[in-house]
Amino acid sequence: MCPKKALLNPKRQKELILRSLASTLRIVAAAVLPIIFSFSTMTASAQAPAASAPAPEATAAAAAAPAMPAAPAAAKKPEAALENPYGIEALWKGSDNIARAVLVILAIMSIGSWYIMIVKLLEQSKMNRHARTVDKNFWQAKSVSEGAGALEKNSAYRFIAESGVAATNDHGGLKSHIPMHDWIPMSVTSAVDRINATMQGGLAFLATVGSTSPFVGLFGTVWGIYHALTAIGISGQASIDKVAGPVGEALIMTALGLAVAIPAVLGYNWLARRNKAVMDEVREFSDELNAVIVGSAGKAA
Repeated sequence: MCPKKALLNPKRQKELILRSLASTLRIVAAAVLPIIFSFSTMTASAQAPAASAPAPEATAAAAAAPAMPAAPAAAKKPEAALENPYGIEALWKGSDNIARAVLVILAIMSIGSWYIMIVKLLEQSKMNRHARTVDKNFWQAKSVSEGAGALEKNSAYRFIAESGVAATNDHGGLKSHIPMHDWIPMSVTSAVDRINATMQGGLAFLATVGSTSPFVGLFGTVWGIYHALTAIGISGQASIDKVAGPVGEALIMTALGLAVAIPAVLGYNWLARRNKAVMDEVREFSDELNAVIVGSAGKAA
């Protein structure tokens, strides 16, 4: 009875099972651990040469790096990048004789326009200065001849006054049949017209440049685009880098034409307005001079 009760006792059965499992685990661990340890040792020894193998190559590359000419080329790249392959210099070098002739014409137009604007501005300033001296020196004189001598030699007002004096002295021969009150105004008006022609000189050039230079630039643009498209068609490459350069250089012509035309137009309008103010003072002086000479029957001259 006792052995049967012992076998049927649940606690006793659990202890026997745990002991058997523990012994089994010890046997398995004793058999598996040496295998795992040997496998890990073999793997580490295989990976060590592979990791250390690139070291000689890296050393050789590092040793050979200073001898390679790559560094100077990389240093020169920023300098080359600073050069503009699509600027005016490239346009001049890559264009033909017609395109260069257009550039030269635009340059002549621009230089001529600025020269005329500066010269006319100085001339108008001189006329305004002479007008101020008339009020101080001429009208205080006792005669027209004396008043003309008090003015500057290159003064337009002196030229008009001397023309009036010469008209009173040159009223003989067939001219004596012309009444004095008609002959004196004719002579003075002729002198004023000559001064007006001198003051208007150069303004026609500004008007011509302002009206034609945009079309000159447009002609250069059309000519440049034609050659650009022809070159692209021959090469067979229509990428953006092949199209942007030649077409952009051709469009520079239009920009240059506008850059020449705009100052010329503005300068023409400004100088024409100043000329009108100057000539108004000249005509006022000529009317007063004519009244003095005619009113005195030439004696005031």
